[in-house]
Amino acid sequence: MESVQSGTSSSDILASLNAQTKSGNNQLLSTTEEVQNRFLKLLVTQLKNQDPLNPLDNAAVTSQISQINTVTGIERLNTTLETLLSTFNEGQAMQAAGLIGKNVLVGGSGLALVNGQANGGVNLAAPADNVTLTIFGAGDNVIQSERLGARDAGSFAFTWDGMTAQGIPAPDGAYRFTVNAVRGSETVAAEALQIGTVNALVREKGSYQLDLGGLGRVAFDKVQQIL
Repeated sequence: MESVQSGTSSSDILASLNAQTKSGNNQLLSTTEEVQNRFLKLLVTQLKNQDPLNPLDNAAVTSQISQINTVTGIERLNTTLETLLSTFNEGQAMQAAGLIGKNVLVGGSGLALVNGQANGGVNLAAPADNVTLTIFGAGDNVIQSERLGARDAGSFAFTWDGMTAQGIPAPDGAYRFTVNAVRGSETVAAEALQIGTVNALVREKGSYQLDLGGLGRVAFDKVQQIL
């Protein structure tokens, strides 16, 4: 008959099971049912071989059974959450796939002038009385500064016609810009947004990213606006 020392408590049994679960060897318990069965088998064996003069405390046994049930419940909850996350990721993939070939606004200050036209965007943390756009060329020289007027909170797109402050068309190429927003005498937080074309959908580390070509990859949730 298998013997269990009377000094071993149900807490020791549970601790032993936890240690085995974390050990990483080939004897790990693979399912919740196996954990429950082994726990109950050890507990029953302990009850059969307990010292009649020093029996197990009923409250302690009940407490340990409640703990194993709690562990089981948590594991089942984790499984449910993993299923929900997988479903969410699949839904996100379907949405992201629909963006292929479309232009999106993401964080960045790049401005590409093509055929005398460039597009960018701004994301305002709060409404602003006036938003000012400053465009820089090579060597960080200011070539144009425009007032975009009052704007509501949120993101919006703008178009630059490629004209410099001197009224001369700027050559096609890469530029950058900054934005300054105010409301009364207070500054409003403003984020510069650049436009990118979604070339592909890439799965990386369990999540999906949008390939924007020269702008690199961005997470799906970083898209501020779809144009």
